[in-house]
Amino acid sequence: MAREHGAPREVEVDGTAVRLTSPDRPLWRDPSGVITKADLVEYYMALAEDLLSAVRHRPTTLQRFPDGVILDGERRDSFYNKHLPKSVPDFVEHVRVTFPSGRTAEQVCPSNAATLVWAANLGTVTFHPWPVTRADVDRPDELRIDLDPQEGRGFADAVEAAVALAGMLRAYGAEPFVKTSGGRGLHVFVAIEPRWEFLDVRHAAIALGRALQRALPDLVTTAWWKEERGARVFVDYNQMARDRTMASAWSVRARPGAPVSMPVTWTSLADIDPAAFTLRTAPGIRRETGNPWAALGSTRFDIGPLLDLWREDVEERGWGEMPFPPDYPKMPGEPPRVQPSRARRA
Repeated sequence: MAREHGAPREVEVDGTAVRLTSPDRPLWRDPSGVITKADLVEYYMALAEDLLSAVRHRPTTLQRFPDGVILDGERRDSFYNKHLPKSVPDFVEHVRVTFPSGRTAEQVCPSNAATLVWAANLGTVTFHPWPVTRADVDRPDELRIDLDPQEGRGFADAVEAAVALAGMLRAYGAEPFVKTSGGRGLHVFVAIEPRWEFLDVRHAAIALGRALQRALPDLVTTAWWKEERGARVFVDYNQMARDRTMASAWSVRARPGAPVSMPVTWTSLADIDPAAFTLRTAPGIRRETGNPWAALGSTRFDIGPLLDLWREDVEERGWGEMPFPPDYPKMPGEPPRVQPSRARRA
């Protein structure tokens, strides 16, 4: 099998030799063509500095596809590698994180391009960094908002919601950055001061989502349960819960055609086609347009005003805690974690 997919070889990455096995193994084989492991490695080598700007020194979950991604119409299985693999080279750095259960683990913490190539050789298609750095793994330095169009809505609706969200953030003094999700949605990031714990930053995301929902009630929802969302754009506030991550900027997504989660400018947002950003096209687009996220982190936002908005929702509107992800322990103040229609039947 190794011979069938090419003999192992070494690639040099900034002076570090990284072993590449089965380089000709197909990862995608679909109407767009064949993409091999070597193609994936070449992509991450070409955009290593940009990808590192998104994941450097961050605990990062590796979404791995050991048997390929999509082959002849069949999507292959993946797993999320949250623990450090048993055997890692010396150049792979790591950091200890604590999961919601209280358990801890060492997680890959990329600091160099060689680590990206090593991970790609393991079948890592998408990098999912935490919104913290190794300097303080318990206090996020990024506020991340996931705008997810539900059935009946599309990318243009996500754009409308994102533009309105950006206006709100700027009114509070923040500088938002936007990228495609690699699908129909958008991700909005803001660099924040790493002063607050996960629960606080999650509350800021909830308050911001609720404010956006009040402004655009026919377009936006924060409803956790799918049966209550309707044909609207869902603000996934739980992406700011501990151990919840988004695909990094520049990461390839496990979808037909190998789309990329692509940073874009706000001025270009209304005119882009997210399907145009793929493993094959993104490096050339990056060379032509530069990195729209180069300034992310140059200034940091104080989320205090958003926490004031959270308290206002609690004290004046009676809106409290929202449901947590299903694998979380029961959290203080959380409403019953049961589907509303099932609760009504009960």
